[in-house]
Amino acid sequence: METIRAHVVIDPLTRIEGHLKIEATVENKKVVEAKCAGTLYRGFEQILAGRNPLDAIQITQRFCGVCPTPHAIASAQALENAFGIMPPDNGRVIRNIMQGANYIQSHILHFYHLASLDYFRGPDVPPFIPRYESDYRVPQTVHDQLVSHYVQAYQIRLKAHELSAIWSGKMPHVASMVPGGVSIIPRLDNITTSLWRLKELTDFIDNVYIPDVMTLGEIYRDCFQLGIGNKNLLSFGLFDLDAEPDVMKRKRFFPMGRMTKGKIEPVDAQRITEDVKSSWYDSPSRVHPTRGETMPNPVKKGAYSWLKSPRYEGEVYEVGPLARIAMAYERKTNPKVVQLVDSKLQQLQLGPDALYSVMGRHLARALECKIVADEISSMIMQVKLDEPVCTNHTIPDSAQGMGLWCAARGALGHWIEIKNGKIARYQAVVPTTWNASPKDDKGKPGPIEQAMIGTTVEDTENPFALARIVRSFDPCIACAIHILEPGKSLKKFRVV
Repeated sequence: METIRAHVVIDPLTRIEGHLKIEATVENKKVVEAKCAGTLYRGFEQILAGRNPLDAIQITQRFCGVCPTPHAIASAQALENAFGIMPPDNGRVIRNIMQGANYIQSHILHFYHLASLDYFRGPDVPPFIPRYESDYRVPQTVHDQLVSHYVQAYQIRLKAHELSAIWSGKMPHVASMVPGGVSIIPRLDNITTSLWRLKELTDFIDNVYIPDVMTLGEIYRDCFQLGIGNKNLLSFGLFDLDAEPDVMKRKRFFPMGRMTKGKIEPVDAQRITEDVKSSWYDSPSRVHPTRGETMPNPVKKGAYSWLKSPRYEGEVYEVGPLARIAMAYERKTNPKVVQLVDSKLQQLQLGPDALYSVMGRHLARALECKIVADEISSMIMQVKLDEPVCTNHTIPDSAQGMGLWCAARGALGHWIEIKNGKIARYQAVVPTTWNASPKDDKGKPGPIEQAMIGTTVEDTENPFALARIVRSFDPCIACAIHILEPGKSLKKFRVV
């Protein structure tokens, strides 16, 4: 049998945060090799070096305008770890509220304004055109409803930003995050206005967002078999529930953990390394972030991405809502998660393995959005008026610190080294570095690359299945300088 081979390039893949290039080698309509290339270089590590450690919270938030809150929290936790302090209960709870609001707006943004147009046509006006055609299947009545909800979601995201800004001062980029807690003094109107906005958000999640995901899940049932990945999952956890100084022992609403071959195991942050064989860096490879360097080399032979390749004990792990929901479901310690997941899977007549897929990631994200929104209500009521919100601190002359947290897109780590009262080294390993990582030193593809391998591409002129897979991970590569890999491609697309 003659082998029909094609090389497909999607560059840039749009409707994500930032710019991403996807390459796939297709043989007889099957993807046999895939590359996920981050085509940005920003150099925040160099920007931070030599600065006052207190600058880190504000500067690292500028990694991204969609998810600045988790960077602020991870950075603050790294500083607190270095300073030897912990926030009081009010500071901890208020941070959780800010993070929860950011989760809600991020999840709604992803589904409606980034991913949903993979499944239905928008009106024939910008920003819905130009577009590539796909196997759009929704009936007209459902189509009109989805377009209406697409527009409505803009206002709902605004409400989520407002909920955060009540406590953070502004959004994006929170103003009230400081080492030791927060700087805002809570008042009764903070509580009442938060509950009012949360009610609107909860109504939308329950009555619009989740039903829309379920509707698309019924129509695109085959997407529960698309983009499965390797099923290794990693989470650093979400929402601190106590003031345990050791983050590895700290109790969290979504616990820290990893799942390998269906088994839940603990996380040891010392076993995280970053490979750079396929990355445009001359930095040492396979080292822990505390020893990591950022030494760019855009002409490095054999490299194809500005993203490094984080690994845990040398293994590839997927991070994000799927990881948090799947592990919470497997643990069975939160009855609400188990009941919610079971009820929706039963409605779809699917088993838990369906979560490991393109549509499964969308479903996990929507269900997490509801769980987070419901939890925020109790968080708001935990705020105590006239109690402290921050712990005093002193900047040490020399110290190291680590902050581990979960952004909406997954496991996030910040590592800081202080010398002579200044930042000597700062490294951040963000969720998309895990998910969109290139091949590591052993040649193992990253999670998105693995999810694309084996995919059927019926029409190499319009490889829409690949775009659906990538967007299901909600990659976030913040906008900056474009550096493109030179070379001739057989097919090149700008997918909108």
